[in-house]
Amino acid sequence: MKVSRKLLVLLFVLGLIAAACGGDDTAETTTAAPSDDGGTTETTAAMDDGDTTETTAAPSDDGGEDMAPPVVDVGIDLDAGTIKIGMLSDLTGAFGPLVTPIVAGHEAYWASVNANGGINGLQVELVIRDTVYDVTNHVTLYEELKDQVVAIGHSTGSPHTLAINEDLQSDGILAIPLTWYSGWTDPDINANLLPHGTPYCIEAMNMIEYITDVAKETGIANPTLAIASFPGDYGLDSMAGAKLAAEALGIEIVHDGSGTIIPGQDQLPVADAITGSGADLVWITANATFFGEVYGGAIASGFEALWSGAGPNWSPALLDSPLADALQRDYYGTFYLSPWGSDSEGMQELMAIMGDAPPTDFYGEGFVEAKIMHEALLKAYELGDMTQAGVTAAAKSLEGIDFGGMAPSETYVGEPNDIVQRESMVFRPDAALRAAGGTGTLMIEAAYTSPTAASFVFEGACFEL
Repeated sequence: MKVSRKLLVLLFVLGLIAAACGGDDTAETTTAAPSDDGGTTETTAAMDDGDTTETTAAPSDDGGEDMAPPVVDVGIDLDAGTIKIGMLSDLTGAFGPLVTPIVAGHEAYWASVNANGGINGLQVELVIRDTVYDVTNHVTLYEELKDQVVAIGHSTGSPHTLAINEDLQSDGILAIPLTWYSGWTDPDINANLLPHGTPYCIEAMNMIEYITDVAKETGIANPTLAIASFPGDYGLDSMAGAKLAAEALGIEIVHDGSGTIIPGQDQLPVADAITGSGADLVWITANATFFGEVYGGAIASGFEALWSGAGPNWSPALLDSPLADALQRDYYGTFYLSPWGSDSEGMQELMAIMGDAPPTDFYGEGFVEAKIMHEALLKAYELGDMTQAGVTAAAKSLEGIDFGGMAPSETYVGEPNDIVQRESMVFRPDAALRAAGGTGTLMIEAAYTSPTAASFVFEGACFEL
């Protein structure tokens, strides 16, 4: 049995790797500008020297009236007509297969904006750096970009973003984190950040209550729970939410594997511990590769339960693996926005600008991040201050950013407990949808908020880094 289990896991991993984007372990640096056809081109646009730029050119607003040019300092060249936005993105590290299409969503969004007049005539250029999901690289590349760009449009990772957060505040630079860490609810931490989406711990509360209800509907009166995760902020913030949900719902945790899914190690012991617990419900927080290894090892022993996990667990490639049939039986997934092919106005816009790109649910995250930055830049222009500090101040005044129904609207004015996002999209894997040319993500709840999540009061991060 041990040999067959390892073979199943090996087949899964090989299939997932073949379907995902790969890379080496070194940071790769590129400077990209969106082109009219939605691709990327190399650019040699001159870097800003940090001095305020003045020009007598005055673009017109939508009403045709002349608008005075804004004050600028770094990252915007009014004479050249360009705005540079930095991207600190994990393209080849642990989350590369997820982040690469997110960055592609950014590129397509800004290509569309540029083709339609840009930001009051200014063309947006993305300056993309591959951090390889390494904190030291992240800090080094931030130091490189901070004198080139007006803001950071994407920052992959919680410890990575926290590592530059003090500098973001002292430098007066805005960043949009690609991380759903609950600590972003703290105003002292997020002064220069625009977090978005449902925090990991709220996500766990939502989904554990959801699958608990599913279990009860099938006749399991008192379902038990097993949990396992990556170490660090992502895994342990999610595990904190799982434990809070279990306590609120009176669910017994029969296995606590918080922090036991260690990349590079054999995951069969984690699978064995879950199997041995006999749990009715399983909550996993990892990435698609390691989730697949744990799940594959458990089901190869004949274990059956309702499984769920944090959004980054999921990859459409899982439906191309030997796990596909079992996943359709067992898995309830969640993400922070609606899937590719949904009928919202925002998704239809995204699909149009992505053109013939192969479908993936992660383009939408790039669209959402870019839309937030777009609104910040428009507001800063309107206020006449597009300095780095001016863009940050404008961003923090934004209310009700609308993503056309693809994701819940976001507001950055108000009390933390009032503005924190609490909605989750719930889906089931569907191989038939994937075979028909979709991503295999069948949305069953567009905006689910559990009673536990709705009533939770933040007094700080669920897990302190």
